[in-house]
Amino acid sequence: MEVFDFLTTPENIPTWNHAIAESRGEPTGPMRVGTRVEQRRTQPRPAREQLEVVELADARLLVLEGDLGPLHGTISYRLEAVPGGTRLTNDADLDASGPLRFLAPLAESRVRASVAENLEVLKRTLEAA
Repeated sequence: MEVFDFLTTPENIPTWNHAIAESRGEPTGPMRVGTRVEQRRTQPRPAREQLEVVELADARLLVLEGDLGPLHGTISYRLEAVPGGTRLTNDADLDASGPLRFLAPLAESRVRASVAENLEVLKRTLEAA
């Protein structure tokens, strides 16, 4: 299974991200710049989220922007061919507003741990396919 194809299918997100219960892209079909991804988050608290694909390049870069729970920001996934497989690098530039901006630094280590956990599940899922 191609890593980029799996990663750019919104309906796959709940299979590897434990905080997302459902996800869908609008319009349906292959993801492209402008596709909106609507998600139902269960952690750290229930929320509806909407992200938009702002950059998509040559099966190697996916950039989304929007709201993730109480945060707003940009998330990128970069893929590069390496001997024996594919390297996936995930970056997030997230901002909290209002009173949450003071708590955001405290949550950073937990967010990093959770993302690492999700990416490990993604890796195992793809290797099993």
